[in-house]
Amino acid sequence: MLEGLTNSLVAFNKEIAVVVLAAMPVSELRGAIPLALAMEFSPFKAYVLAFIGNLIPVVPLLFFLQPVSEKLRHISIFEKFFNWLFERTRRKATLIEKFEALGLILFVAIPLPVTGAWTGCVAATLFKIRFRYAFAAVTAGVIIAGFIVLGLCMAGKCFYPAS
Repeated sequence: MLEGLTNSLVAFNKEIAVVVLAAMPVSELRGAIPLALAMEFSPFKAYVLAFIGNLIPVVPLLFFLQPVSEKLRHISIFEKFFNWLFERTRRKATLIEKFEALGLILFVAIPLPVTGAWTGCVAATLFKIRFRYAFAAVTAGVIIAGFIVLGLCMAGKCFYPAS
């Protein structure tokens, strides 16, 4: 499904494809930077587009995740989903629980599955980190993660999707 969406977006506009892929919860910039480099974007352009895309969902998530989840928990399927999401995040986020905003930076900066801006926003909501600290920490983590992913790709340690 993700591949089909990416291919459709690439056919429409390559820059938009990178931004949208970076904004999605599974791929984030960890998938967008390799895609941009595979499309022969400069490393700078790949980084900037992925960074912008990865930050697009951060403000809405930080502002609306808590109130939306509270409203939707009255519906059984959403209650199960949010319980699963928050419990899964809580298990993975001991670093954040211990060091709060600094831990959030490190958590988002580690370019591994289930760490990134989306999960960082969920964790910030769970641990009630104030918006300004959470936004700054997630942004710093995205900056660091972007440099790590770009560095790995430039060193040839990165998977490039078929272009």
